[in-house]
Amino acid sequence: MFSHLDENDRPAMVNVGEKAITHRTATAEARVWLPAALAALLRDGEIASKKGPVFQTAILAGIMGAKKTSELIPLCHPLPLEDCRVEIRAGTPEADGSVELEVRCHVETHARTGVEMEALAGVSVAALTLYDMGKAVTKGITIRETRLLEKTGGKSDYRA
Repeated sequence: MFSHLDENDRPAMVNVGEKAITHRTATAEARVWLPAALAALLRDGEIASKKGPVFQTAILAGIMGAKKTSELIPLCHPLPLEDCRVEIRAGTPEADGSVELEVRCHVETHARTGVEMEALAGVSVAALTLYDMGKAVTKGITIRETRLLEKTGGKSDYRA
């Protein structure tokens, strides 16, 4: 049933040696809610802090997270990423001044296994970095729904 368990129900890396190398893509999304105190610091699509530009730092962290997925998640195969893009967009401010951010990570490779975990790791690390950089202003930041939006290549495609 679970692909990462062997015949004795012990953890095991999936053997992908016989799979064909195909073009694989994945896009994941996380939602991050900023309370009004932090949202008020948004200017021209960025928040500047003592640690530097918040969104730009989170984008770099997300790319690094995607690249390091096999070191973070047990049994993930290390993959040569050919493309990794992280984007952060602020939604329309709510009546109370809060804002929800949409964080997306898109990853591509040619490999024997998919890049869903890399996309999910990318948005997760970017969202955690947004929290880390914003917590000096308020600890009321909420990392909301993190999900796979789309994957292509391999046995099946998926679209949320």
